[in-house]
Amino acid sequence: MNADFNKELFKREVKENCKRLFRKTYDEVSNREMFQAVSLAIKEFIVDDWILTHRAYEKQDVKILYYLSMEFLTGRALGNILINICANEEVKEALEELNFDLNAIEDEERDPALGNGGLGRLAACFLDSLATLGYGAYGCGIRYRFGMFAQRIQDGYQREVPDDWLKYGNPFEIRRPEYACEVKFGGTVTATVDEKGREHYSLKDYNSVMAIPYDMPVVGYDSNIVNTLRIWDAEPINNFNLDSFDRGDYAKAIEQENLAKNIVEVLYPNDNHRVGKELRLKQQYFFVSATLQTAIAKYKESHNGTLEGFADKVVFQMNDTHPTLTVPELMRLLMDEEKYEWDEAWDIVTRVCAYTNHTIMSEALEKWPIDLFEQLLPRVYSIVNEINRRFVLRIKTLYPNDESKIANMAILYDGQVRMAYLAIVGSFSVNGVARLHTEILKARELKDFYEMWPGKFHNMTNGITQRRFMLHANPRLSDFITERIGKEWITDLPQIRKLEDYIDDEDSLREFLRIKYENKLRLVRYIREHNNIEVDPLSIFDVQVKRLHEYKRQLMNILHIMYVYNKLKNDTEFFRNYYPRTYIIGGKAAAGYERAKMTIKLINSVADVINNDASIHGKLKVVFIEDYRVSNAEIIFAASEVSEQISTASREASGTGNMKFMLNGAVTLGTMDGANVEIVEEVGEENAFVFGMSSEEVMEHERLNDYNPMDIFSCNDELRDVLMQLINGTYSPDDPELFRGIYNSLLTNFSGRPDTYFVLKDFMSYHEASMKTQDAYRDRLTWARMAMLQTCRCGKFSSDRTVSQYIDEIWHLDKIRI
Repeated sequence: MNADFNKELFKREVKENCKRLFRKTYDEVSNREMFQAVSLAIKEFIVDDWILTHRAYEKQDVKILYYLSMEFLTGRALGNILINICANEEVKEALEELNFDLNAIEDEERDPALGNGGLGRLAACFLDSLATLGYGAYGCGIRYRFGMFAQRIQDGYQREVPDDWLKYGNPFEIRRPEYACEVKFGGTVTATVDEKGREHYSLKDYNSVMAIPYDMPVVGYDSNIVNTLRIWDAEPINNFNLDSFDRGDYAKAIEQENLAKNIVEVLYPNDNHRVGKELRLKQQYFFVSATLQTAIAKYKESHNGTLEGFADKVVFQMNDTHPTLTVPELMRLLMDEEKYEWDEAWDIVTRVCAYTNHTIMSEALEKWPIDLFEQLLPRVYSIVNEINRRFVLRIKTLYPNDESKIANMAILYDGQVRMAYLAIVGSFSVNGVARLHTEILKARELKDFYEMWPGKFHNMTNGITQRRFMLHANPRLSDFITERIGKEWITDLPQIRKLEDYIDDEDSLREFLRIKYENKLRLVRYIREHNNIEVDPLSIFDVQVKRLHEYKRQLMNILHIMYVYNKLKNDTEFFRNYYPRTYIIGGKAAAGYERAKMTIKLINSVADVINNDASIHGKLKVVFIEDYRVSNAEIIFAASEVSEQISTASREASGTGNMKFMLNGAVTLGTMDGANVEIVEEVGEENAFVFGMSSEEVMEHERLNDYNPMDIFSCNDELRDVLMQLINGTYSPDDPELFRGIYNSLLTNFSGRPDTYFVLKDFMSYHEASMKTQDAYRDRLTWARMAMLQTCRCGKFSSDRTVSQYIDEIWHLDKIRI
């Protein structure tokens, strides 16, 4: 309950909003219109705290974090804000008195299309935790008009359509044109020399856009702190060039408008071609430059027009390599605009920039062609070139006569700008996101940098916010926990371990199972409505939802489903002993990632066959969740029982879905990869289903290049049958060659080593672990104990803990006093 929330005043505000916005009385509006009216009333309620929070930044002169990220996968705002201001029940009651249902109102909100995967969801969790813990922070990104895309499944194929999330506006955002700034691209760098012999650089003949910030509130839980997610829109400096139009040059007349429009149109435009690469680089520079310009201006405004003390009061955290241009752009602003000398500027940059690495795979570390980079950002490139020159001199001093070090570490090498290396060189901190990930970075991918700067490297195992993924997403389980141990777990998740006092209480275990069943019924209804598939709520809900990528091995999952289906058809004893199971898979494949998109088609083709085969009596169902996102993830996590975390060991940096499943009482079926290692440590290996090679074994096979999947194909008849079904028309009778590419990737890849991600190598171990889950599931109380233990021991994986660790070891922020 929120003592400051006045239910009657809220109802009056909502009624007035209905009239002002729609010229209707409250009993005439639709659910969508009521969502707008309610949201504006809630924004009105929090805006005073929002103002007070930012005044406190200035009055208390606290250190401010700017968290720069290409993605913020925030999920719907209304429900999360109501939870965090502790007014959910009051608003629910108020709406009921107006004959509206809060759940239906929440469903009218479109998920903001500002992110795609774990990277963006992590950023959103961090912002929630920072506000809840009471620290000043801005999330800084791009206001994508259509996001990555909305996923539609047509004839089993992924089809990308625009995600028009802003169609009806965003009631929680505020446009801030007073903070607009110009961002420049291309042009020619000119240098002038002053009377002291110092060179000054300027840009001419450039193209530019205006960056316009839109602010969204980030409300802390019961903290009165409201931080800001600042997302940048692009607008032309001159909307329309009448002179060009009058001359008949119609394209020129709207050139600036098109430039601005393209920059903020979509998240991760396809970069399989040069135009796409150029757009992605423009996006990265656009939001970085705008953020830095406003950060500097804001600091000067409250510090007598100077940057004195800037490095002690500001920190820029670069979430992966996308914001790496922070390093050279800050150098440019300090030298060209603020007139600092190189050494002074570099000292500031390397005290305020920090870098989070999110990938182990070297091929995923961003690189840009030098010619493209120099053409698009000529002044920034000259700074990168100088950073690289000085760094290479340092390498030569530390490692004389070792040319391999330059090849392994130089920022500019082989015609490319290596962004991860630029981030490392320009940062005071580099961190991985799970213990295993960080150790692999230090021992393999970034070994040379770790040897040079061991003190820069940190591990910050990822976390999630229990407020979004339990308190809001799973109210039944939240109430179950609070009734037994109190509310402290909401802001101190390790307190949830107290629930373990009930781990042998049969009534609690049965209640835990009942809650899971009710959540499964909710998901059953969602699947019926969106997939037109009936699934058995008494079956095991076995779930893999995440971005589609080969290393995450959704392919192994569907091949195993095919394997199980064959055994159900051909093995009477297996059929008799098989516990009914519903496999639920969801996730988007990048628009240009054909192998991942064909895996989606395979999943849906297999589902069509299995779900329509009456002979297996419903023992097996397969569901692909279309357009996986935060709002349907909340339904899925609460209902899940087996958590598929099956990436090739040594490939997944951390994962956060694994933590959301754990929080909601799903048991991990997974490899010892990413944060799975730490999850299994918390619950004990007896309370998880571990399979597959270790990261050391995978890396050793790669070093020796001694793995041949044909050996497995030749020796395992049942698995060979599955693979042959990829090319004999079993699941594509009209086009037997449809899945030939997947088959070749596993056995005869002509462009590289087949089965790059060891799908066949781990397959039988995976099958055995999967069968163990059904054996455990049969004993309902034993399973309930195992599942409840997951929830009891998830305390380590709160983003509150992760953020606190960042603050203690990297950011050193000051708590705000309201």
